[in-house]
Amino acid sequence: MKKNKTLYIILGVVALLVILVLLGRLTNKPDMILFFGDTCPHCQNLEKYLADNNIRSKVKFQELEVYNNKDNAQLLAQTAQKCGVDTTNGIGVPFFFDGKNCLEGEQPIENFLQGK
Repeated sequence: MKKNKTLYIILGVVALLVILVLLGRLTNKPDMILFFGDTCPHCQNLEKYLADNNIRSKVKFQELEVYNNKDNAQLLAQTAQKCGVDTTNGIGVPFFFDGKNCLEGEQPIENFLQGK
């Protein structure tokens, strides 16, 4: 009887650890976000920079398309407002959020990523 109780405790602890690991993987999203538009020429230039310099293997960030995804566009607007960006005339892309600060335009984003 005592052996069964010990076995159940061990199995319970293992199951809990597995659940915690899986939850961590599901919720472990990068704090940084690159907002882009699929037909934006500045975004295409930034994409070329990212690919040519293998940036994605060095810096982890989410990439969210905003022209065709209303949820992503809404998140962009909310993020820009957090940074104090005037959104009354729209928000340009590419737009990068590093977890604290917002960067607008390909050159400021490239400069930031170059330092990583």
